[in-house]
Amino acid sequence: MNTKLLVDSIVRQTTVLIAQLCTAAGVRAPLAQIADQVFLGLSRELEAQGVGRKVAADMFGLALRSYQKKVQRLTESETQRDKTLWEAIIDYLREQGGAPRRRIFERFQRDDESAVAAILNDLVSSGLAYSTGRGGSAVFGLTSAVDRERMADEDQGATLPAMLWLVVYREGPLAAAALAERFGLDLPAALVLLGELERDGRVQRDADTGLYRSGTMTIAVGDRAGWEAAVLDHFAGVAKAIAAKVRLGPQSELAEWIGGATLSFDVHPGHPLEAEVYALLKNVRASVNDLWHRLAAHNRAHPILDGEKIKVTFYLGQNVERPDPADTARSSDAEPSSDAEPSSDHASDSDPGDNDTGDVGTDRVADTEGEHQS
Repeated sequence: MNTKLLVDSIVRQTTVLIAQLCTAAGVRAPLAQIADQVFLGLSRELEAQGVGRKVAADMFGLALRSYQKKVQRLTESETQRDKTLWEAIIDYLREQGGAPRRRIFERFQRDDESAVAAILNDLVSSGLAYSTGRGGSAVFGLTSAVDRERMADEDQGATLPAMLWLVVYREGPLAAAALAERFGLDLPAALVLLGELERDGRVQRDADTGLYRSGTMTIAVGDRAGWEAAVLDHFAGVAKAIAAKVRLGPQSELAEWIGGATLSFDVHPGHPLEAEVYALLKNVRASVNDLWHRLAAHNRAHPILDGEKIKVTFYLGQNVERPDPADTARSSDAEPSSDAEPSSDHASDSDPGDNDTGDVGTDRVADTEGEHQS
């Protein structure tokens, strides 16, 4: 297996996803520590898998002492972030209590002018700042602290409970202190959120150990409050299945239970199978949901002991890529080849009759409820 080529390709595609997430809705999320986070996360995971520090250092192309010093430095500074241009502009507006556009550009004249303009637009569109007037005399200022705190609370209130619930469901039982550290929360704040989840019946607290667990995770289609958790869970499901497939190898007895299949279908408006192809997500989702609800009902009536639980994670997804108008215009000018074969579906697996690398899932059998749809 050409591991380096595969890793390079996965990194390239992952950076595309991160870039799109960080610029969603016109807001530029700080990226100053992404490289450090990747290095520290990789080093920890390598050591967790039994790779010695000397070997890990060599994998990073570093001398052992340099590797150890870098790990120590990053571990000590995990809670500190370098100031990005986005943060610097916010700090400047906070110090000035508002400033004309012209003066802002003078203050950040060493930075890219288009970047400064884009950040100002982002701040205004996201509600973190306001602007009055036009042109160079337009005045920018931060919204009131009360308004910003209210916006932050609304964002956190919509995202954190679902993320906490997901982690408790996937990794529980967990202590409140561990969850607080995981999400960078004060312990009292984490306890408040966990208390709300417990009152809603989404998590349960063991009276003897104080640990939190959850036997169900449900996020409905279109639920904005749980969108981030649904995306994370889907991404984690795909990544874990791929990692398990790589680790086990093709000859594993679990080969029929672990893996995935990716198929692409070429259609055009009016294609006789167009509607059937577009309906794949809807139809498979309906079939899987029916099974999920039947299994959930059975498990509620016949609870599974923790020591006997085996979890299967099944993921599904669909994307539709329409041709670029410019490409369509160019292709319409080309004469079709007389002996060209019609476009057909493509599967990532070698055998179109089988089209799998092992049925999707993990090496465990479904136990309790665990559904989200994104």
